[in-house]
Amino acid sequence: MCDEDIHQSNTPAKRVSRRTFSALTAAATAFAGRVYAQATVVEKDVKVKTADGEAEAALFYPSGRGSWPAVLIWTDIGGLRPVFRDMGKRMAAQGYVVLVPNPFYRSVKVADLSNDFNFGDPATRTKLMGYRAGMTNDMGDAKAYMAFLDAQPQTNKKKKAGTQGYCMGGPLVFKTAAAVPDRIGAVGSCHGGGLVTKTPDSPHLLIPKTNAAYICAVAQNDDATAPTDKDTLKKAFADAGKTAVVEVYPANHGWCVKNSAVYNEAAAEKAWAAISDMYKKSLV
Repeated sequence: MCDEDIHQSNTPAKRVSRRTFSALTAAATAFAGRVYAQATVVEKDVKVKTADGEAEAALFYPSGRGSWPAVLIWTDIGGLRPVFRDMGKRMAAQGYVVLVPNPFYRSVKVADLSNDFNFGDPATRTKLMGYRAGMTNDMGDAKAYMAFLDAQPQTNKKKKAGTQGYCMGGPLVFKTAAAVPDRIGAVGSCHGGGLVTKTPDSPHLLIPKTNAAYICAVAQNDDATAPTDKDTLKKAFADAGKTAVVEVYPANHGWCVKNSAVYNEAAAEKAWAAISDMYKKSLV
């Protein structure tokens, strides 16, 4: 301890205003909450058997005794990487058993995926789109992932499960809800691509086959490119009698993914809060 420290410790303490004390207390509580949440989440690297092989995945759940609803997170075109592990950990800290699979397991191992990729680069884009084309049985994969979650002792199978997806994961959450309609009770799509197409297998045509509540957070530039898609979605939800929120966010495609050039924290937190609130109401 230096002389200055000794001198300061012997001087009368300055009075702290009630407002300052409250602010400091709130900040300390928030920090402690974040540390506690991180410290009480179990993270495991697992492999899920599918009809086409084994998929690498990250599994998260709260530590301690208990059981919780299941959540399946579908990544964007960049695949399973640290930013999506962080999402899985964050959701698990809220009281869920979360699986984040490598959707490209047929084509590439997680270790060979880049954590920092440039989708604007033609060679990179071609490679990633090739991985996506290799997903030849995504509804079968969805069934396998949900079966894996339901086989975990931490999963409360009496409660409905949720699924959320980003970018290419948007259509996959619709397909998941249709693949296991008895399990999925809530669906979140954030800047999902290709939710409405002119093909017979368009994701929006699966809505009547599902039993879930929905949140579709649409990117403003996606809406500008296809301005009628949101109306098609709203009509499909209404015709099927589903609870759904379709909203255009003031952010561009990819805004929910940290470390991306278009990340928008305010919009990302709004979407996260909306999905979290839906889970609380629907995963019962």
